Amino acid sequence: MIRCHTDVVGSLLRPPELIEARGQLEAGTISPADFKAVEDRAVDAAVRLQEDAGLEVVTDGEMRRLSFQSPLAEATDGFGDVPLEAFLWGDWQSNALGRQSVSRPEGLGVVGKLRRRRHLTAEEFSYLRARAKKIPKVSLTSPGLYANLWSPEVSRGAYPTLDEFLTDVVDLYREEVAELARLGATYVQVDAPHYPLFVDPNWRAFYEGRGWSLEKWLQQGLELDNAIMAGHPQITFGIHLCRGNQMSRWLVAGGYEPIARQVFRGTDAQRLLLEYDDERSGSFEALRQVPEDKTVVLGLVTTKSGRRETVGELQDRIRAAAREIPLDRLALSTQCGFASSVVGNALRVEDERAKLETIARTASAVWG
Repeated sequence: MIRCHTDVVGSLLRPPELIEARGQLEAGTISPADFKAVEDRAVDAAVRLQEDAGLEVVTDGEMRRLSFQSPLAEATDGFGDVPLEAFLWGDWQSNALGRQSVSRPEGLGVVGKLRRRRHLTAEEFSYLRARAKKIPKVSLTSPGLYANLWSPEVSRGAYPTLDEFLTDVVDLYREEVAELARLGATYVQVDAPHYPLFVDPNWRAFYEGRGWSLEKWLQQGLELDNAIMAGHPQITFGIHLCRGNQMSRWLVAGGYEPIARQVFRGTDAQRLLLEYDDERSGSFEALRQVPEDKTVVLGLVTTKSGRRETVGELQDRIRAAAREIPLDRLALSTQCGFASSVVGNALRVEDERAKLETIARTASAVWG
C-alpha cells in the first residue's frame, strides 16, 4: 500500500491556452493533432508544478477532461447529449455569491446500451506515468454518481431500471481498472461526492427518486465501488468525499457523522480523502469510525479561494485530528480539486502553487 503524507485530489486550473484550444476544436478551427499538443503542454506544466512544490503524489491535473465526471460519457456510446451543464446543476452556495440554483438539463441521460469506444483514462495515465518522477495517480468516478445520468423518462428503453444501468457502468469500470493495472498504475482514486450529499434532505430526495432508499444507496453504492477495486492488490485505492466543488461553490454543509460508520468502514479503499477546509465540514469526531487499516488524507487546504494557509495553522489542525486517529495514519491535501470542470475556481495559479508548497512544507514539519 502506498504510504505518503502529501496528496492532491486531482484537478488543477486549466491554462488559458488550453481553454481557448478546446473552443477552437469544437469550432473546427484547430486539428485534433494540434489540440493534443496543447493538452500535452498543459499536462507537462501540471506535473512540474506539483513536483516542484514537493508533493509525493502527482496527477495530470485532469487537463484532458471537461469535468472530473466526463470520461465515461466521452469514451462510451449510449449517452445522449451530455453538456457541461450536466455536471454543474444543483443548489450551489458560496460565501461571495450566496445561493444559486442551476437546473438539471431536460432530456439528459443514457439513451442506449453502453458500448466502450476507448478506455476512459488509459491515455491520461500512460502519458502521466512517462513524465512523473513521483507517484502518478489517476481518478475515476464512483459508479453510483452516474445515477445523475439515468432517468425514468429517457433511459427506460435501454435500461428499465437504475440497477441494470449501473451494472453496465461497473463492468466498464472493472475493465478500466484492469487496463490501468496492466499499464502499471499503483494509485487510483474514486471520486464519490454523492455520499456526503446525503446529509441534505433535498439531495436525499433526489437520489431516492432514482429508485433506491438511502440505506440502499449507501450499501449498494459501496458494493459497486468495491466491485471496481476488487482483485488488484498492487493498486492502492483512495476514495474522495467532498460536498461539491464548482466555481468556488459547494452543495451541502454538515459533518460526516451521518455516513461515517457505513462509508468509512464499508469502503475497501485504503485512503480516505476527506474535506475539512472550514466549519462546513464539521468536527474531526467522525474520524473515530475509521478502521485501523486506513489512512485519512485531511483536506485542510481550501481550493475555494486564494486564502493562504500557514504551516502553523495546518499543524494545529493536524494535531487536533490526531486526537481522534494516530498521527502516522494521517496525511495532508487540498479539500478538493482546483478545477472540477474546465471553468475552475476563483483563484490564481500563484495561489495554487503556494497552497501545494504549503502542503509539502507542513508535511515535512509534522512527519519529517
